[in-house]
Amino acid sequence: MIFPIHIIGSSVLRKKTIEIDSNYPDIQKFISDMYETMYSSDGVGLAAPQVGKAIRLFVIDASPMAEDEPELEGFKRTFINAHIIEKSEDKIRSEEGCLSIPDVREDVLRHSSLTIEYLDENFEKQTEELSGMAAVIIQHEYDHLDGVLFTDKVSPLRKKFLKRRLTAIAKGNFRKKYKFILGEKFR
Repeated sequence: MIFPIHIIGSSVLRKKTIEIDSNYPDIQKFISDMYETMYSSDGVGLAAPQVGKAIRLFVIDASPMAEDEPELEGFKRTFINAHIIEKSEDKIRSEEGCLSIPDVREDVLRHSSLTIEYLDENFEKQTEELSGMAAVIIQHEYDHLDGVLFTDKVSPLRKKFLKRRLTAIAKGNFRKKYKFILGEKFR
C-alpha cells in the first residue's frame, strides 16, 4: 500500500516520536509499505512521521545514488528506535530535499560521520559507523524522529527567503505526482 506523504504544516511532522517493539500492529507490513511509498515517490529515505505515524522508524535505500556516490551501493536499511550515539566534529555541506517539502532544495551542514544504534526489521540490535553521504541521509531521516525538518537547519537569512515559499507549499501550491496530505491548519 502506498501511503500519502504529510506535507510541511502537518502537526505529525513536528512531534517527538515514541519507541516501538515487535508487538507494534502489522509492523512488517508497515515497513514494506514504507519502502513501497518511498520508491513510488522517488525518495531515498522515508520516516514514519512523513506517513502520519509518530513512531521511531525510518527506511533508507540510497542505492539509486550509487552512480555518483559508489559507497551507497547496497545501502538499504530499516532503522527502528534509532539513536545516534556519536557524531564527528567534522562537518560537510550538501544539498538536501524532502518529500514533505516538495520543490525545495537547500544546503545543510551535517556531521561527516556518526555511530548509530538501532533495531533492524527483525528487531535485532545493530551498531554502525557511517560517513559521507550515508551519514548525511541518516541525519536527515533521524531528524524527522525529533520533529526537525531540514529547513530548520538553514541559515536565518535563507529561512527568511524561504518563509513565503514554505507557506505556499503548506497550502498545497506545488506540483508532485505522489499522494499527499496537507497540514491540518490549512484545510
